[in-house]
Amino acid sequence: MLANELFKKELKVINIGLLSFKESLDKEGVKTIQIDWKPPATEDEETLDALKKLLGNK
Repeated sequence: MLANELFKKELKVINIGLLSFKESLDKEGVKTIQIDWKPPATEDEETLDALKKLLGNK
């Protein structure tokens, strides 16, 4: 499929990121699905600690 053909089709988005991204697309009438996904870091303490810091959890 050529790129110019792709943009003539209806946009459908699966979002695994920020909810605000999905909400912005919803306001524009784009069909979206939000997936509640978290990285599987529970086995690795160093990665889990880094994620907690990013999320503001100490």
